[in-house]
Amino acid sequence: MTNQITDEEWADILAHELPTQNDPILQKYHAARAALIAEEQKQRSDHVFRQSLSPLARRACSIVSRIRLEEQKAIWTPDLEEQLARKEENNGIIIHPGMMFTLAKETMEATKLWRIVRKMPKGALLHSHCDAMVDFDFLLGVVLETEGMGIATPERGGLGTEERRREAEVVVKFVGELERKVDAKSIWAGDEEGGGGGYEPGTFINLVEAADAFPDGGRKGFLQWLKSRCILSQTDAIEQRHGSAEIWRKFIRCFGVIGSMLHYEPIWRRFLRRLLQQLVEDGVYWVEVRFAWQLDYCREGCTTPEPDYTAMFNVIEEEVAAFKATPEGSSFWGLRMIWTTVRAFGPRTIIQSMNDCIATKINFPHLIAGYDLVGPEDAGRHLTDLLPELFWFRKQCAAEGVEIPFFLHAGETLGDGDAVDHNLFDALLLGARRIGHGFSLYKHPQLIKAVKDKRVLIESCPISNEVLRLTGSIMQHPLPALLARGVPCALCNDDPAILGQDMAGMTHDFWQALQGWENLGLAGLGSLAENSVRWAAFEDQTADEWARDVREASMGSGTKAERLKQWAVEWEKFCVWVVDEYGDEYGGDEA
Repeated sequence: MTNQITDEEWADILAHELPTQNDPILQKYHAARAALIAEEQKQRSDHVFRQSLSPLARRACSIVSRIRLEEQKAIWTPDLEEQLARKEENNGIIIHPGMMFTLAKETMEATKLWRIVRKMPKGALLHSHCDAMVDFDFLLGVVLETEGMGIATPERGGLGTEERRREAEVVVKFVGELERKVDAKSIWAGDEEGGGGGYEPGTFINLVEAADAFPDGGRKGFLQWLKSRCILSQTDAIEQRHGSAEIWRKFIRCFGVIGSMLHYEPIWRRFLRRLLQQLVEDGVYWVEVRFAWQLDYCREGCTTPEPDYTAMFNVIEEEVAAFKATPEGSSFWGLRMIWTTVRAFGPRTIIQSMNDCIATKINFPHLIAGYDLVGPEDAGRHLTDLLPELFWFRKQCAAEGVEIPFFLHAGETLGDGDAVDHNLFDALLLGARRIGHGFSLYKHPQLIKAVKDKRVLIESCPISNEVLRLTGSIMQHPLPALLARGVPCALCNDDPAILGQDMAGMTHDFWQALQGWENLGLAGLGSLAENSVRWAAFEDQTADEWARDVREASMGSGTKAERLKQWAVEWEKFCVWVVDEYGDEYGGDEA
């Protein structure tokens, strides 16, 4: 027996029983629904920014929303994902659903939304690691054309097999005129057992000669191979079966190869020029770069490392000043360094690094912005374990009369309640002015309240979190949860060159956020950019001075307030450009 509705019954329901969307009862429901959504929106960290948008900026945001929706329907379709999946399967790569950044990068960069985000004034880049900033096609070209560069490996038998070329330690650095000439082919000629070929472990070979003798394609093949040792490949970024520990192992190994070649004055200068140029081209006016260099920096023509960091910082000072004096760099506000130490090091090594930081700060107070500890939190020492060193550092800073605040990595983990996750509590208790990543913060309601009360900014790096296995895609990232709860955040790029972005700017992360999160929109993106300026360390400040300027924002009277006003002018210019460029096609009414 069935109880199906007859045609007559359905006609009667339609005519007399089923309410329409215009009926008072549903109108009352819609009004309550809209009020509930509006009430939640008031809690968002970008609410005040949205309320203060000019009419023209509102129109620009409306235009961008329409473009985003159009491209979602026309470009980012299931058919495209299926095509990418088939392409990668044919290449022997098994893709993970939603792991789309490296696969979609080429398509992304051809969209209207990319052009818009590329043009946007992004303010300040607050979380980036020095060695991983400049595109490697450029950097390796510079390395190869720099006279006196050599290559070596401690591997017995050299780099004669594919496995050794993939896994072995490789050192590329300035060695000058080699006293003993060694056959360049020997480094590539070892057999499977590690013998033969005539290569003596640790022997440097002229880099150009070694490149030309590369067994798989000569110099062109050599550059492709060396680049593969400096980046996480598409395969690395997509494969899931190895987990986070394996991707971190490959990630850390990249820094060893990069550092050996970068820490030489002529290459360092070219690196800095390229970095500053690419940042300004991407709408970045200020950058705070984290670096963790050992004392291995060499001046031009010298093979003996400098005894301290003076020469390296002199070059930073000179190159930034020279860039700002050019028409291209006239809009650039400047650069500061956040001194970092690898968190896995032992107490003596960390204390020595802290001591070097203080000494360099005394000589270059305007270039050192703060201090941090880096490296995988899951494999390194927890902040509680590092408390003796951190308290010693704070005491020494007070004794020397220098202000070096903490900007600490914390919560870059999938853990929930373990010792790594609890680094977030320590970062807050230690007075960190900003927290790097803060990926697991959304799990902690009490910490969220404390972060908001203390006005601590989260330096969020979505693409880095995706590639390093914390999330499968931008759609699964926790940053929207933090924004919805009113936590101040800024977008950052972390390690763009190693992660495959091929540029020092932030457009990829900004684009991913705009396209991925419905609640964000151009206004939300603008709020994140404004936050980056509001929480930038433009100058040394006490904790009270810092809190005052963050609180007062553009209503204050100091450097920060002035920079915020300058950014606001650039934001309005950008919104004018959006309306002029796309208003006729996509409408110019306010959102």
